[in-house]
Amino acid sequence: IAILLTGTLMMVSCGSDDGTTIDPSGILEGGLGVLVDANITSNTTWSNDSIYVLASRVTVESGATLTIEPGCIVKGRAGTGANATALLIARGAKLMAEGTAANPIIFTAEADQITLGQIQSPNLTADLNGLWGGLLVLGNARISADNDAEQIEGIPATDINGLYGGTDDADNSGVIRYVSVRHGGANIGEGNEINGITLGGVGSGTTIEYVEVVGNQDDGIEWFGGSVNVSNAVVVGAGDDAIDTDQAWSGTLNNFIVINPGDEAFELDGPEGTFVGSGHTITNGSVKADGAAGLIDFDATTDATLSNIFFFDLTIGQDVEEYTAFAAQTGFGATSIEAVLPTVDADGNAATYTVADFFTDMGTNATAVTTATVGADASVFADWTFASVTGELSDF
Repeated sequence: IAILLTGTLMMVSCGSDDGTTIDPSGILEGGLGVLVDANITSNTTWSNDSIYVLASRVTVESGATLTIEPGCIVKGRAGTGANATALLIARGAKLMAEGTAANPIIFTAEADQITLGQIQSPNLTADLNGLWGGLLVLGNARISADNDAEQIEGIPATDINGLYGGTDDADNSGVIRYVSVRHGGANIGEGNEINGITLGGVGSGTTIEYVEVVGNQDDGIEWFGGSVNVSNAVVVGAGDDAIDTDQAWSGTLNNFIVINPGDEAFELDGPEGTFVGSGHTITNGSVKADGAAGLIDFDATTDATLSNIFFFDLTIGQDVEEYTAFAAQTGFGATSIEAVLPTVDADGNAATYTVADFFTDMGTNATAVTTATVGADASVFADWTFASVTGELSDF
């Protein structure tokens, strides 16, 4: 590796950092930037004394482990189509991204002027998206689709590292803890953007907790089958859906916050193939609906159980879709849904609304309240998240 110190280019051997080189122009003022421009094929560590810049779609290939130290910053260069930058963890590979509350790991765009030791960007806000790709983790757990293995959305079909799904529900893709993913969602084709965090066939041996997605052009977090559990998650300003589930995901999302999604707070789809599975659980969440197009989009195959979810800051016209078709299924349902209802109409005039105006056909499963008795514990997001340091959590 070449290191630029006080104007002198020095050669230093660091070992096991396949595909990484120093960018002589530097990223940090007076410091170092590491340009990553090739797939990772052997065990590699990204240290917390440099900023790593993805110059392309970078894959951690099967058999390799990428370890990212607490406090590390990873930036993706701008690009669309086949040139969209992203970090892809292929089936059989592992990502060990174990940040801490004091030193979270941040994925963001190269345009972000954030530097080591900072949480808040000095120049980018939550409404800026599509500036790079995102984080994709693929595993060998079961999915419900046309085939046991499928190509993940957002990755060109020519890249076989984009395959996900298999037969090992206990598959382990590593640890993702105290990680914030920001300003992603680059478009690789019409209607084919990359999610902030994509989980394709990820197994229950994987640990994902304390994660944040900010300002992603497509969905915040999307599950495609698999059995991984996720806890303590916050999604701010997703351009599409905040929480999206597909292909018979069988894990749990516990303790989460959604803020101002562009489309639905939840888009919940079920099996697409013959494999049915046990369904997934979404519980203990708080949703600030704000400008969202809708609240929950069910369908006739949605295999989810929802409970203890609090909605507020609702806008006239937001609703729940296809609840009746969803509720007709055996073994799934939505209970303990609470909401603070608007007190004025679209013109600002005083008005009275009922839960049925928003939570269509849900009956007593949705209740109007003035103070929440269910929802997320927001304290776990304090200080380390973009949402916290920019005041987005002040209402929670």
